[in-house]
Amino acid sequence: MNAPKKLAGKRIAVLAADGFEKMELVAPTAALREAGAEVVIVSLHAGRIRGMDVHQPADLFPVDKTVHDARAHEYDGLLIPGGYISPDLLRQSAPARDFVRAVNALGRPIASMSQASLVLASAGLATNRTLTSWPGVRDDMVNAGATWLNEEVVRDANWLSSRCPEDIEALIRELIPFFVGEPDNRGVLRQGYSDPQPEEPSEMPGQPLRWLASPSLGAMLGLALVGVSVVAANRRRRGKHDTDAEAELSESKAARLGRATQT
Repeated sequence: MNAPKKLAGKRIAVLAADGFEKMELVAPTAALREAGAEVVIVSLHAGRIRGMDVHQPADLFPVDKTVHDARAHEYDGLLIPGGYISPDLLRQSAPARDFVRAVNALGRPIASMSQASLVLASAGLATNRTLTSWPGVRDDMVNAGATWLNEEVVRDANWLSSRCPEDIEALIRELIPFFVGEPDNRGVLRQGYSDPQPEEPSEMPGQPLRWLASPSLGAMLGLALVGVSVVAANRRRRGKHDTDAEAELSESKAARLGRATQT
């Protein structure tokens, strides 16, 4: 008889936007599902979101729910993948910040990876917390009031943070016990004294760029189509706005003409 899975019956929200680091979504969600959890991808818009392999566009992933419709009490935990683009988009979204604050207020476990700690800082939650993050945003974390540690994984109460994609194995080892609610037995967590700034930037982002092949014709056409779609969507929005404005102007002129005729 199979033993019950540790996260059976748990719903974990994964908060991500376009430009998330693909490895930081795929590997943890696979581990969560293997442990029996239901994984729900929450994003800024409906449809699909694009992952990244560092700087290269990767696969599209379907969105299950938008931040406008997500309710914190419906989830047993939150996972926020990193990436160079996704956390920056999320931290600018008031509904995304509200959702993160609501999850934290309920005491639900929150796991953040790499640059995703920026979302916690922008939600106003980093003060007096201890965490790690992508080293390049270390100063953002310290300036937000957090204690930053240059470690693979840091656990502080209901927060679990990891430093970079290279630390994904260490994160996954901690992830299931964290969401299950097992106690952290690593002793007293340092607070108030952050590790120093890095002396050299990480090699990880630069190496893929140096070895990156020239883009194929298909990739160039794909990027061009994305650009055309964005431009077309903007034009449609502007066109609708202009049409509405013209209609309002015509109605105003007609009303003035009617009043003049009556007098």
